[in-house]
Amino acid sequence: MSATTFEPIAARPAPVKTEGLVAWIRSNLFGDWKTTVGTLLVAAVLLKVLPPFLQWALFNAVWTAKFELCNAEGAGACWGVVSEKFRIIIFGRYPFEEQWRPLISTLLLCALLAGSCMRSFWKAWLVPLWIAVLAFFFVVMYGGVLGLSRVETDRWGGLPLTILLASLSMAMAFPIALLIALGRRSKLPAIKTFCTIYVELIRGVPLISVLFMASFMFPLLMPQGFNIDVLVRVLAGITLFAAAYMAEVIRGGLQAVPKGQIEAAATLGLSYWQTQRKIVLPQALAMVVPGIMNNFISTFKDTSLVTIVSLYELTGAMSLALNSDADWRPFKIEGYLFIALIYFGFCFAMSRYSLWIEKQVNKSKLR
Repeated sequence: MSATTFEPIAARPAPVKTEGLVAWIRSNLFGDWKTTVGTLLVAAVLLKVLPPFLQWALFNAVWTAKFELCNAEGAGACWGVVSEKFRIIIFGRYPFEEQWRPLISTLLLCALLAGSCMRSFWKAWLVPLWIAVLAFFFVVMYGGVLGLSRVETDRWGGLPLTILLASLSMAMAFPIALLIALGRRSKLPAIKTFCTIYVELIRGVPLISVLFMASFMFPLLMPQGFNIDVLVRVLAGITLFAAAYMAEVIRGGLQAVPKGQIEAAATLGLSYWQTQRKIVLPQALAMVVPGIMNNFISTFKDTSLVTIVSLYELTGAMSLALNSDADWRPFKIEGYLFIALIYFGFCFAMSRYSLWIEKQVNKSKLR
């Protein structure tokens, strides 16, 4: 019997690390030769463009609110225009000495929006809390009570108006869109036809036309002496416009639910609304979270169009602040970059929240 000879196994390479910054760079920037070439091209463009931009935006920038320094030779970006016109850009035409009112109201509304995104706030008292906060917002902003001077809605503006229009229109558009989406799939011809006409009619015109009709044409159809506030009319126009687009997004999710599940629910004796509430809608809404959030982001940015009806939200307030002052008028680009940063902050937060919601609804699929 021959002796067994021990032969060691050759060492294998260490496993590739799949987590961390280095692993992310290797996977996303240098995954293959095409990705590597694209990364190098983008890096070359950045090396060409970034240094001059940083020189203009940071190193040679003027931070003090003195337009003489901004006009000096070799001066870069004039961020002093932001510090000089900050309160007009943020609060619009709201009376200067009363701007603490929109500040408090907006902070409270933003805190409620942030809290509503947390699971711990999803309680029965959230709806009454929303009603209370919105009532506080309108009372403090409009005034006329509790010793507050009255400020008409056409003087509201800036960031408070943008957040108000976006949050209210989104909140009111969602249930309308849900009903319209269900109506388009209804077997009743009258309901289906009405919902189809609504969606196609609203989607067939731009938002600017809807706002123009709500602000200028709608009052002509009202009885003599009857008038609806322009803010209410604009809010209704944005809501109906957003609901039409959101309804199509939700309808896509409804169509993706297997028909067999609906038939199984009918076999179990569930009614139509029980089937929709317990089986169809949870799955449909989970599948279209990115589309719904995309609609929310689009609505938030579309509020900038209300300037055409003399409501100066964030973009309109910035134009109002600079167009009325010839000294600072040449530095509009810095003002637009400032409000673009604000828009980006809100939109980026909504996109991150959308990803979190997607992970939450997809947990059941990972089991």
